[in-house]
Amino acid sequence: MIIGIVAIARNMAIGKGGKLPWHYPEDLKFFKRTTIGQVVAMGSTTWRAIGKPLPERLNIVISRRSAVYDYPNVIGLSCIDQVIELSKYIEGHIYIIGGAKVYESFRSVIDEWVVTDIPLTIPDADTFMSTDFLDGFTEAERTTLPDGLIVRRLRR
Repeated sequence: MIIGIVAIARNMAIGKGGKLPWHYPEDLKFFKRTTIGQVVAMGSTTWRAIGKPLPERLNIVISRRSAVYDYPNVIGLSCIDQVIELSKYIEGHIYIIGGAKVYESFRSVIDEWVVTDIPLTIPDADTFMSTDFLDGFTEAERTTLPDGLIVRRLRR
């Protein structure tokens, strides 16, 4: 199953200057618990922002430029079609973790979204989710985390 996972501010912001524009330890812990032992797929900008492989996960970096990643548990793929093909052979889930262009590219094949609602508006953010990215999805589950964070799981 291909799952999008994103933390999003009230104004649909997801980034500022190549980074998350907030710091909520509970959200980071939730993200880790959710994705550990799974596959995470990201664009090259997200890869550079993280700066290293996420441990205990297979990390896929999607980039049109041919790149070799000299890390264990990191592979480079050149397009979403390769990720979709790989998903047929993966036990567990592939979590799409960003950025905005990658989310948009996977939009038609994401089976489920895990969305953390961040209780902030980021006026100077520079990266946003589209306002209709959840069209066609229905909320299946809702969890409350500390600091006013709400996690919604939505399915097609």
